[in-house]
Amino acid sequence: MRTEVAIIGGGPSGLLLSRLLQRAGIESVVLERRPRAHVLSRIRAGVLEWGTVETLRRAGVGARMDAEGEVHHGTVISSGGRGVRIDFDDLVDGRVMVYGQTEVTRDLYAAHDAAGGAVIDEAEVTGAEGLERDGPVTLSYRRGGERREVTADWVAGCDGFRGVSRGLIPAGVLREFERVWPFGWLGVLTEAPPASPEVLYAHHERGFALCSMRNPRLSRYYLQVPADEDPAAWSAAAFFDELRRRVPEAVADRLEVGPVVETSVAPLRSYVAEPMRHGRLFLVGDAAHIVPPTGAKGLNLAGSDVHYLAEALTRRKAGDAEGVDGYSARALARVWKAERFSWWMTATLHRFPEAGPFGLRMQEAELDYLAASRAARTALAENYVGLPF
Repeated sequence: MRTEVAIIGGGPSGLLLSRLLQRAGIESVVLERRPRAHVLSRIRAGVLEWGTVETLRRAGVGARMDAEGEVHHGTVISSGGRGVRIDFDDLVDGRVMVYGQTEVTRDLYAAHDAAGGAVIDEAEVTGAEGLERDGPVTLSYRRGGERREVTADWVAGCDGFRGVSRGLIPAGVLREFERVWPFGWLGVLTEAPPASPEVLYAHHERGFALCSMRNPRLSRYYLQVPADEDPAAWSAAAFFDELRRRVPEAVADRLEVGPVVETSVAPLRSYVAEPMRHGRLFLVGDAAHIVPPTGAKGLNLAGSDVHYLAEALTRRKAGDAEGVDGYSARALARVWKAERFSWWMTATLHRFPEAGPFGLRMQEAELDYLAASRAARTALAENYVGLPF
């Protein structure tokens, strides 16, 4: 099989890149290791920066998002039972869209099917030849017990943190930066109206909590727990009792409990791999970087990577190599700013018992300053709604 761009990974970043390339007249093939049903079953984030919203519209997959997604004009940070609203309209004239990543992926698959896009499921990439030469690259993969190949001018690694793409970069070239946080998030997805009309982040002496949503009938809640916590050790009643302790009283009083759809523990990690390009291989999204979910940046960073790469490859086809050559530096400049914001949100809102009373007082002072300072709230809003692409 011959194509212009081989995309490893059929999640939202790989599918979105393929859609944008298709609209620019560039052929691509998407190789996804898992069955489609598995990809669509993954529960992920749901807060989209406006740059991501516009990119999805540009890819022709914004209709259902615009019809069913919820535009949010602020978020709430609470501490000591008192909430401070970060008003995006007033502070930065911005907004975000609440629309689940699973729904984004579903929309992208539907668009690919309608346009006859090439998505090969259950295709496990096993190697690549020619990444460092001027000619085409040959990717080998296994499907149905058979070895197959696809030849492409460029390869985009969109296969997540545990995918094969990053490993195709030689160890002497790749640089990795990482912090593993000493806790995780116990998450519950429940069929009930959200307790807070906007995403609420709660700093509490018992630990962090988050009240979010996927739609008006589906709520997502999180509690800070030890990284090795067993979700089976928590009953629904115990989870919601603890959540009520950590959020403001008015939110606790509104909390409704419906059928629990999913319960899981997500470890938190900050990670960046440099460079994001090696020869004819580009890394995109989680293949190159991970952020703790506190800042709602994971999917949005993947969206900006896709934007940069689609633009670069479009320019390259027209004979302009500048975008391709500058992809890594351009993407990483935005990645590190998002890493900084996610680090700040995580460090400020979570409990660190080893930091002692002094550390707790410093967090409280930081949040008091946020409540009193318009400049501090503006900085938070600017980063939360998303820095410009």
